[in-house]
Amino acid sequence: MTVAEQWRVEFDAEVTFRNGGSLSVRGFRLDSPTPELTDAEVGESLVRHLGLLMVGGVEIANRRMLAEPHKGSRGVETSRPTARLVDLSHPIHAGMVTYPGVPGPEITDHLTREASRSVYGPGTEFHIGRITLVANTGTYVDSPFHRYPDGTDLAGLPLERLADLDGVVIRVAGDGLRAVDRAALLPFDVAGKAVLVHTGFDEHWGTDAYFRDHPHLTAEAADWLVEQGAALVGIDSLNIDSTDGPHRPVHTGLLAAGIPVVEHLRGLEQLPASGFRFHAVPPPVVDFGTFPVRAYAVL
Repeated sequence: MTVAEQWRVEFDAEVTFRNGGSLSVRGFRLDSPTPELTDAEVGESLVRHLGLLMVGGVEIANRRMLAEPHKGSRGVETSRPTARLVDLSHPIHAGMVTYPGVPGPEITDHLTREASRSVYGPGTEFHIGRITLVANTGTYVDSPFHRYPDGTDLAGLPLERLADLDGVVIRVAGDGLRAVDRAALLPFDVAGKAVLVHTGFDEHWGTDAYFRDHPHLTAEAADWLVEQGAALVGIDSLNIDSTDGPHRPVHTGLLAAGIPVVEHLRGLEQLPASGFRFHAVPPPVVDFGTFPVRAYAVL
């Protein structure tokens, strides 16, 4: 923002306090991050700028915007931070199939809006839904309890393993190979990070092709991620392990190390290689190993 584009707001205000007394200001000016502010936003800026405590209310009058250079008002951002949220989860709907042989969710009413009208006052209605689903539905996170009877369950997973993680994307989409080995991971610093493997296989979601010949990590790749101290590992594919046989060495290795696994991600092509934050938090269900998440990234 150039000096010519900077704005300040001039206003009168009457501040009342919860413990008694008031404060009046006339012709007060504050920096503004934009050329438009509401009275409520001006009031909040005044409270922050003066560091006022026990405020009961703020009345703003005679507000006008002035095109003039900022003076450095305390507690007022001179520019609005810009962040973009990227949804990385598949929506859940009735009957959807996430994995062959696993039934889709059943979504019904517990209390319909029509029935609720006899419970609440005139003009008031609510809907309460009921959903029956297998834990491995949609985009979900696996905790160690999923693999080990004495492993940490969903309720025990620390938020530090699931939320506000520094993220890195491993891009292997279009290379024509199913197995993602440690060689694909070696160039990356993964310590303490959410490692998201972008295979591009999510383009087949909702089709039979999604259930065949899916990309996956190898046991050696999982061992390397454990050695390097990854915080979480995710993939946009049917399974992080090969399902050609009965063994699941990637789940076995990662979950034994307390590293949560997120499967069936989508949209990883929208993310940069690094420099974003990743979130994938399930409800804290006791004695449960897996549950759907709303995975997303903050750019």
